[in-house]
Amino acid sequence: MQPHQFHSITFMRKKITIYDIATELNITAATVSRALNNNPNISKATKEIVLATAEKMGYEQNKLALALKSGKSNNVGVVVPRIDTNFFGSVIRGIEEELTPFGYHVIICQTNNDEEKENANIDALLNSQVDGIFISTSSNDIVSFERILKKDVPLIFFDRKKTMNNVSSVTINDFEGGYKATQHLIDSGCKRIAHFSGDLNIEIFSDRFAGYKQALNDNGIDYIEEYVSRTRSNIEDGKKAVKKLLKLKNPPDAIFSSSDWDALGAIQELKSKNYKVPDDVAVIGFSNEPFTKFMELSISTIDQFPLEMGRIAAKVFLEQVNNSEKVKIEKKVVLDPELIIRKSTKKIAPKK
Repeated sequence: MQPHQFHSITFMRKKITIYDIATELNITAATVSRALNNNPNISKATKEIVLATAEKMGYEQNKLALALKSGKSNNVGVVVPRIDTNFFGSVIRGIEEELTPFGYHVIICQTNNDEEKENANIDALLNSQVDGIFISTSSNDIVSFERILKKDVPLIFFDRKKTMNNVSSVTINDFEGGYKATQHLIDSGCKRIAHFSGDLNIEIFSDRFAGYKQALNDNGIDYIEEYVSRTRSNIEDGKKAVKKLLKLKNPPDAIFSSSDWDALGAIQELKSKNYKVPDDVAVIGFSNEPFTKFMELSISTIDQFPLEMGRIAAKVFLEQVNNSEKVKIEKKVVLDPELIIRKSTKKIAPKK
């Protein structure tokens, strides 16, 4: 008995076109196209029968073709370094909440702090005919952003920005945030304050670093270069930086981290070496990620108000696209950071 032989058969569903609808209704393809695009020269009765037939036949409009024709896709791009943080997730949520009622859809791109990937994301969004791009940049140049402007696509920076003419941005005062964090440590009695700086080529990190240095200077505390470590906003970098600091002849009694993730790594490493936080070493982070509040040893931090940042960025975009005179709008919105004091820095200041 011969074994059964099975042959695979692929069923291809034919894509319905306007020509199929035209044949079904015995009208021209041009009439179908005008009816589908709500052309005022087509009668209401014709529009209704064309739309009903299109739905019955399973016709799907080519949205990219429509975008090319109308110049509007109702899509916007949001480019972030990481999507696995509450900060960027909240910014995206704010943008979506403001734009969804106006029929916009959000396309999210992640760069992983890679400049080449950021450029590729921008190219992909421009090729998709997005109506605007929101970006927290990881790039050190402005070539890609100039390319966006040449395409006449609205560009809005948030959090990490570049200063450019005719480009809006929504940020917090990072200098003030760095100053507040450092001043809080000083007010808590700390005098040897280390700093996890992030990439100082990125404006937000250089501003936080500048705030740190200014607070030291205003309080008569010497700036010590070996107390500063460049980290990449992750737990492992925080641990590595602490290991390096603890080897110093005169290790710090406090750490101001430009990232909550680095601060978390620092605390984990300090505890593993039997250092008490905050009694031996106080630690403050930056961003107010949810875990900072819910840990047994809650972490002091600086709140950046990401939801509000996203909403404001979206409102700036809407103001730009709804501007009937097509005037370029440039708004530089700067939010005030808030110091949030928790267990990781709550130690009694020495009596004077």
